[in-house]
Amino acid sequence: MGVMITACLVGIFLIWLTGLRLAWEFQRGVIFRLGRYLQTRGPGLYWILPLGLETATTIDIRTRTVSAERQETITRDSVTIKVNAVVWYRVIDPSASVIAVEDVSAAVYQLALTSLRNIIGQHDLDEVLQERNKINDYLRENIHDYTTRWGIEIERFEMKDVELPEAMQRVMSMQAEAIREKRARIIKAEAEFEASTKLQAASQQMAGNPLALELRRMQMISEVGAENNSTTVLMIPSDFVTLAKSLSDYLQEKKEPVKAKIVTSDDQK
Repeated sequence: MGVMITACLVGIFLIWLTGLRLAWEFQRGVIFRLGRYLQTRGPGLYWILPLGLETATTIDIRTRTVSAERQETITRDSVTIKVNAVVWYRVIDPSASVIAVEDVSAAVYQLALTSLRNIIGQHDLDEVLQERNKINDYLRENIHDYTTRWGIEIERFEMKDVELPEAMQRVMSMQAEAIREKRARIIKAEAEFEASTKLQAASQQMAGNPLALELRRMQMISEVGAENNSTTVLMIPSDFVTLAKSLSDYLQEKKEPVKAKIVTSDDQK
């Protein structure tokens, strides 16, 4: 009799042991009793009713990474490009991730692919290349409603690479070269304009002070002599230039025809 009781106790203990479950810190156990959701347990050690009365599904709540394969899509301005992306998500509601969707990883992957194609088709090529952060935010918001129902939080949705056709790459290279040339010409023109303004101010200041012009001339001669020692420089005073200008003006006046005055009879009276 005592042996049978002992055997029964040992059997009950072994059956009780089959109900023990262990969930790590990054895991949660979704408990179902007779097919109906009961509660979520963990982390740590917990116990469920054995003999199939209760079942536990372990869910990993760590952040997962899904790499969306390269997709060939068309932008709004009819340019064919290839884009791939990466999605980071985690489970925030273990029970919903089990009850609301059959395979949460496959669902998130397919949702990321379709959303990537749809969003790229709503933007021009320039927006895809220059406003990636804005498009990434729009991608994350676009799938937020679906993933929330599945107990999923999308942490990041980033386009990883955009591949352009070779013809489009050549066109964009030519465009970038033209823009750089335009900027270089604008900078050169601004520099020439500023230099001319400074030279005009300097010339006005030297015109009022002849000694300043002579000092500048002496400085130029010293610079030429320092660079080219074999150069012969002839000094001509500025007075000769002024004298030559005055003589030219005098000769020009002499060449002009003298208008004869016609005297009439009325003038004589």
